[in-house]
Amino acid sequence: MAKRRFRGPSLATKLMLLGAALLSLPYFSLRQLLAMEQFLIQGQAQAQLLTAEGISTLLNGRDDLFNDLPLSAEGYASLYAHPLPSAIRLDGRDGDWDGLAERRLVFGADPDSGNRPDGSFDLILGERADQLYAVLRILDRDRIWRDPDALRLDNADHVRLTFQDASGARGRIQLTFSGPGVLTAYAMDEAWRFASDGQPDNRIQGFVSPTNTGEGYVVEFRLPLAMLNARESFGISVVDVDDPVGRSPRTMVQTLPTAGPEAFNLIVLRSPEVLNIVEGLGYAGARILVIDGERRVRAETGAYQREGPEAPPLSAPALGPLEFFRPLVRGLLAIALLGQADSTDPIASDAVIDTALAGSPLAVRRRLSDEQEIIMAAVPIRGRERTLGAVVVEQDTDEILALQRDALDRIIGFAVLTIALVFLALLTFSLRLAWRIRGLGAEASRAIDQQGRLRTFELRREARAGDELGELSRNVSQMLARLNQHNQFLENMPRTLRHEINNPLNTLSTSLQNLEDTQPELADSKYLDAARRGVQRIGAIVQNLADAANLEESLKAEDLEALDLEALVESYVRNSAALQAPRRLTFQGPGNGVTVEAADYRIEQLLDKIIDNALDFALPDTPIAVVLRRERSDAVLTIRNQGPLLSEDTLASMFDSMVTRRDGTNDTKLHFGLGLYVVRVIAAHHGGSALARNLPDGSGVEIEVRLPLARRLRGNAR
Repeated sequence: MAKRRFRGPSLATKLMLLGAALLSLPYFSLRQLLAMEQFLIQGQAQAQLLTAEGISTLLNGRDDLFNDLPLSAEGYASLYAHPLPSAIRLDGRDGDWDGLAERRLVFGADPDSGNRPDGSFDLILGERADQLYAVLRILDRDRIWRDPDALRLDNADHVRLTFQDASGARGRIQLTFSGPGVLTAYAMDEAWRFASDGQPDNRIQGFVSPTNTGEGYVVEFRLPLAMLNARESFGISVVDVDDPVGRSPRTMVQTLPTAGPEAFNLIVLRSPEVLNIVEGLGYAGARILVIDGERRVRAETGAYQREGPEAPPLSAPALGPLEFFRPLVRGLLAIALLGQADSTDPIASDAVIDTALAGSPLAVRRRLSDEQEIIMAAVPIRGRERTLGAVVVEQDTDEILALQRDALDRIIGFAVLTIALVFLALLTFSLRLAWRIRGLGAEASRAIDQQGRLRTFELRREARAGDELGELSRNVSQMLARLNQHNQFLENMPRTLRHEINNPLNTLSTSLQNLEDTQPELADSKYLDAARRGVQRIGAIVQNLADAANLEESLKAEDLEALDLEALVESYVRNSAALQAPRRLTFQGPGNGVTVEAADYRIEQLLDKIIDNALDFALPDTPIAVVLRRERSDAVLTIRNQGPLLSEDTLASMFDSMVTRRDGTNDTKLHFGLGLYVVRVIAAHHGGSALARNLPDGSGVEIEVRLPLARRLRGNAR
């Protein structure tokens, strides 16, 4: 069995794979884009550091700006008053404090379990227009409101404010409420029982309302910052009274520290002078903070979140008209990021500030969420003997990301367009190349028929092309021309040999005859008989070769005529049966005549060759069956004999020239392997075909010859 040859991919497939390799272009473009992004990020970080250094230069050595609070906050609990961007409406509702809800400070809760008893509260402080605002959400399931007719003020739920006034004296203010509505403030005696002067303090205004859950109330108030001293020493206590009869205080929860030199909280406010310096240096998209040595914000301006529509997420760049290619972009971007460390720094903002307060400037890139990323730069503020604080500049990377998205649009657009054009060009070229190769191959295969005879000795396809296919076509044409010359030499050789050999054969035959005439005693000599048979054998060989070589040329000159093939074959079989007795030949036909266009003596020559072949291989006492039938537009003639079967290789080559299966041991006839070759040539001349096959029952072999019916009969058959 022949080894199956491996068939690789076609040229078109290889070229399309080469076109697919062009996807590496956007990959390297993305890598370049990422490198450019890193360069821009570093540039922005350096710019922020320079901005922070410029601001810190204005504040360096200004110890006076940072000395309005204790140098050390140890022992103090700081209450940061957040700057309020808009006015607060005192209505007992904390809806206008939403922006600061996460800044709530909780007092009175159990730090281990997190449970909040009655009297516990959360607090938010703010400052605006020299006013200190506060909102307290107090948990109290049993509210006891103040009796307006009672002089004593500590026998109901209330809030106490403790502070140092501008003169340094200790101040005591109690916020009382007779129910939901406007609260009343009184200056209190040292025992916190009665008002010191009996008159409300109208400088303090506020409102009380129950919570939405009904398990407490909200107190919202404001007081002038001028009431406090320069240190803003201030404390808040919530007193809970649950007994409606005895009205004695049950618990008191306060913001005061457990131990401290002044027993006050420190209200941390903006430093106005520092704020004035910073506000003039701010710019859009940047947030600037000045932080003192105790990590308290002394001034703040700007915001790193620009106003306007939000930027698209980092993971989904806006591609505009190339939205269809977004999955491709994400895939390429993911591949480009493989093996590349995340450029964002996991350092927290507290660590950046600590580094700056330690005296070292630092800039890091921080990812706040999947949708937002900022650069944080911090530079220390140096005093005469110590580090006073730090300047922090925070800015988002929206401009860089917008530039990146714009570059990504252009890169992907150019890459997609380039790949599409190159891919189409390669596809067109590959299809045309494959078409040219297939056409050239088809013409080359048609140049030689199934029997190996040349039909043409020149290829016209691609003959004038200037590329490799044109050169291949011309080379094949030259090869066919040389092969044609060789075939003509082989075809003319039998005729040449017959002419050249017949002369010495005639001389030899004449000499043998003369020898027999002059010496009669040699007439019965076995040697003379052997020489005479040899001369005859050589002559027969030369004649057979010449006849086979001249057969095709002689057939071309013959005219075909309508012929009743059934009558011809039946007569031929009957005559052959008489000559071949006792061998039996049988005939079977359709009985109504089979008309073909043929030359009668060529059909008889065809039958001679097939019958001779069948008689040679048929088993003794077995008949030779000749069957003629009509099948569609063909007349099918079959000659069967019982005998040895043939191999597949023999069946495939039986009708080739000079092919024989006889060993010649018991056969005295001359066999040159030309009999079935003549059958094939005659059948092909009549527009038919010949083939050999083993009988299905394995009893022998049959030769089948197909000849087309006459045109009139073919039309009727259709």
